[in-house]
Amino acid sequence: MDLDTVRTFVAAAEAGQFQEAAAELAVTQQAVSKRIAALERDLGVRLFTRTPRGAELTIDGQAFLPHARELLRVAERAVASVRTGRRPLRVDVIASRGAASGLMRGFHRAHPEIDLDVVMLFDIETAVAAIRSGAIDASFRAVAAPGRPFPPDIESVRVLDEPLQLLTGPAHALAGARSVTVAQLAGHRIWMPGIVPGTEWAAYYDDLVAEFGLTIEATGPNFGSDALLDTVADTPALATFMGEHTRLVWPTDHGLRRIPVTDPTPVYPHSLLWHRDNPHPALATLRAHLTTTAPGHDAAGTWAPGWVIPR
Repeated sequence: MDLDTVRTFVAAAEAGQFQEAAAELAVTQQAVSKRIAALERDLGVRLFTRTPRGAELTIDGQAFLPHARELLRVAERAVASVRTGRRPLRVDVIASRGAASGLMRGFHRAHPEIDLDVVMLFDIETAVAAIRSGAIDASFRAVAAPGRPFPPDIESVRVLDEPLQLLTGPAHALAGARSVTVAQLAGHRIWMPGIVPGTEWAAYYDDLVAEFGLTIEATGPNFGSDALLDTVADTPALATFMGEHTRLVWPTDHGLRRIPVTDPTPVYPHSLLWHRDNPHPALATLRAHLTTTAPGHDAAGTWAPGWVIPR
């Protein structure tokens, strides 16, 4: 159905005169008459009766009017859903409990007037493809693995270096330490079943192992963070890594310890990625917010792979 004819019908019905409808729509009275006649032909009914005072709705016109108004409202909502600046800003945060999710919560508190759609994609290739297709506006990603550079139309900025912490149960040999050096971790089993080969976090931990001679095991099924915490709490020989800004809650009787890692501190480098031609105005607001509010860490005394996106 031609929305211009529907819009003309509604204007004429509300004005009661074709001449006033023409003035409102900035068209000629003849154009109004032609549009109404075309709509009547499509519907197979008469919508108006001409009277000395103008145009009155027939019984069919009265029946059609509320549906015509709803058609126009639906059309407006459809356009608004994709109109730059009016649709929500769509951002990929990888996981709901990670640092990127915390950064977006902070952005939402600072800018509650901006509508957000937060999604969780899995791998970096999917995220980059979604940015390039316009399915999302931005993504938080940690690294660009060797041999897989970003396409030239993808922009990025490193927004957060998140220190790693060691998580142990109460009976672990390092549980009583206030901090541990990377060298002290050699020989200890660090269990991380969430590491998936080919992902950017797998590339990060592969380099961490190669650099410092650590033992990271990704064996066994990944039943999620609750199962990981239960196992670490009950197994004195196991520990795991987690980011300083990762939000996890566990029962008090688990007795888990979060221990800073030093000398150097491995940091997981989170970057924001977006398409260079993305016109969404809220994207610039997000970038400015992260530049001024994201907690940073001095490069001195930290470690990250040499192939990550530079600051």
